[in-house]
Amino acid sequence: MIAYLSRFYDIAAGDLIMSGTPSGVGPVQKGDVLEGSIIGLCTLTVKVV
Repeated sequence: MIAYLSRFYDIAAGDLIMSGTPSGVGPVQKGDVLEGSIIGLCTLTVKVV
């Protein structure tokens, strides 16, 4: 995926590639809060509206 996307976009350290939910997880719905983090960096929180 990274090789494919890098043909169209400049990808740099710290960039996030969101590819969907893992198998068995339901769809993201309004009101859901998604949170991700990487040790040593800020936490990213997204509320679906």
